[in-house]
Amino acid sequence: MQAFWIQVFSGLATGGIYASVALGLVVIYKSTHHINFAQGEMAMFSTYVALVLINSGIPYWSAFAITVVLAFMVGALIDRFVLRPVQGRPILVVVIVMVGLLLIFNSLANWLFGPTVRTFPSPFPAQSMLGNLVSGHTFGTTAVICGLLAVVYLFFRYTPIGLDMRAAAQNPVSSRLVGIRVDRMRALGWGLAAALGAVAGMLIAPVIFLDPNMMSGVLIYGFAAAILGGIDNPGGAVLGGFLLGVLENLLGAYVIGTELKLTVALVVIVTVLLVKPAGLLGTTIVRRV
Repeated sequence: MQAFWIQVFSGLATGGIYASVALGLVVIYKSTHHINFAQGEMAMFSTYVALVLINSGIPYWSAFAITVVLAFMVGALIDRFVLRPVQGRPILVVVIVMVGLLLIFNSLANWLFGPTVRTFPSPFPAQSMLGNLVSGHTFGTTAVICGLLAVVYLFFRYTPIGLDMRAAAQNPVSSRLVGIRVDRMRALGWGLAAALGAVAGMLIAPVIFLDPNMMSGVLIYGFAAAILGGIDNPGGAVLGGFLLGVLENLLGAYVIGTELKLTVALVVIVTVLLVKPAGLLGTTIVRRV
């Protein structure tokens, strides 16, 4: 029974990572109605930046905060100088731009840091916690992710900027009429998504190690979590991330083995799109014909 609870708690920690990636995807989708295929590569590149800062002697949490701020700025600049010029173009143009961003960040990481797999430090204690059910890193990761998600929820729910972002995403035309700077809200959305991705990358790197392709599988899980919870619902993305993390761990440990764990995400994506395309908490759109 203890092994079962170890898998559950470990799945919650991993699910928190998926939730942060899914939340970044949802934030961008709500503001642009597009999927950011480069979300994982941006997170990976931010993690490399954090490692450079740590190796230069900057304390972990200071490097963590600096990396989050830099990721936010890069995300906002990408929206301003890369995506805004193609705003209103056919969907295929935007998809090509997103794929181009993925290739650019991956190539830059290979060029600047090399393909060598590197270790990434964890700021949390090595000893187990909660009666040896979870490792220190697992417990710390879960605490940080839950705190971050709570801050994001409060930001969107109660702050004027968060309310403006929600309004701009829901109805850009009406938002402009009441004085909301929609383009600025889009840039903030991209910056917030990039910052969330950076947090996810830095927290999962000690587990899966750091290399230019480290976030490829994580992005698939994040996308599956967003689809499961609802691609237009931030709360659903968080719920989907935690559910997927636990489901992946339990199936991997007791049913399919670790080699086929990635298929869990793919099966979830296909099943949800076939059975309930809006996801668990997504908005179902009904059109009269």
